[in-house]
Amino acid sequence: MIKYRLIVQKIWFAVFKAAAWMNGLALAVIVYFILTRGWRAISWEFLSQAPRDSMTAGGILPCIVGTIALCLMTIFVALPIGVASAIYLNEYAVQGKLVRIIRLGINNLAGVPSIVFGLFGLAFFCIVLKMGVSIASGGLTLGIMTLPVIIGASEEALKSVPDTYREASLAMGATKWQTIRKVVLPVAFPGIITGSILGISRAAGETAPIMYTGAVFFTPDLPTSILDEVMALPYHIYVLATAGTQIEATRHLQYGTALVLIVLVFGMNLGAILLRSKLRRKLRI
Repeated sequence: MIKYRLIVQKIWFAVFKAAAWMNGLALAVIVYFILTRGWRAISWEFLSQAPRDSMTAGGILPCIVGTIALCLMTIFVALPIGVASAIYLNEYAVQGKLVRIIRLGINNLAGVPSIVFGLFGLAFFCIVLKMGVSIASGGLTLGIMTLPVIIGASEEALKSVPDTYREASLAMGATKWQTIRKVVLPVAFPGIITGSILGISRAAGETAPIMYTGAVFFTPDLPTSILDEVMALPYHIYVLATAGTQIEATRHLQYGTALVLIVLVFGMNLGAILLRSKLRRKLRI
């Protein structure tokens, strides 16, 4: 019987290991494919100038700035609301039917196609609130789309904090809010920030939500306020690949832009990993 269990265990370990290797291999193939076709487009001109000549020459500076602006707006909207919601659900709410319904709604919201969020943002932020196509509309739309990921990651991080930490703080006379603010949140923060950055990194590569709310086909000007329209890397890739006047002539620019987007997202994820490691060393967890 023991031998049979060991055999089953080895089989499942082999399956899990093969799945991990397949994921890693797929990622390596994608990165290699884009890198080999896009590195020739990378230059100082490509990174520091606006597109010109029907976007067959020049660079992608407005796209980079626009993508960063949308990500910052997304963080500003989604992070405080998501973390506050997770704190309420995990620390304050009475666990019952209502909370289960709320969590079910959050999980369902995470499965809604991104284009639906784009249409909602167009109808509500752009038309009803009259923000138009702007950083504010795009950031708010991406923020709503990212909320389920941030709430879920923050809740899991809060749940990972041992109850003994809370009990010790309360036993010393601290209030519930003092316990959350000074004990629970510092311990859970590495997990919260990692999950949040992962969610926002996903939002940085979305095309459907911003093509209705925040991004435009072409503008050489850099934004000066959150009510300005911008270019964005994912939408620029879509335009070059499907709606450009000379699609084949801009093929290297398409891959170059995709490479810059990957590097930008990788940088955000790497920053989250380094910050998490630093915080864990500081807290010794």
